[in-house]
Amino acid sequence: MPDHSPYARRLRAIADALDAEVQPIEDALAPHPDTLDVIGNRHTKRGQLNYAVPEVLQLQHRIRRYHADHGMQHGDIVALALDTWLRAKGYVPDLKPPRRQTP
Repeated sequence: MPDHSPYARRLRAIADALDAEVQPIEDALAPHPDTLDVIGNRHTKRGQLNYAVPEVLQLQHRIRRYHADHGMQHGDIVALALDTWLRAKGYVPDLKPPRRQTP
């Protein structure tokens, strides 16, 4: 029977290294600093985002309520929520400005 102990040791070392790399997030819902910079920049170009969402979730009402309580604009609330969720799923934006085409 072959001796698999060297492989087992190597796999344990890899698992330990991966565990060491994982940095726990204190608040998974905290907005990314880059996103806050984009939203805070009044020169940021904005686009419309329209989706039909289940009414029972009362998202529009809750967004209006949050705006009334905290003063954050509706679009910023949606942008922060979607950006945080998409980043958590591994979909990170490329925030580099588009290159200008030369005439």
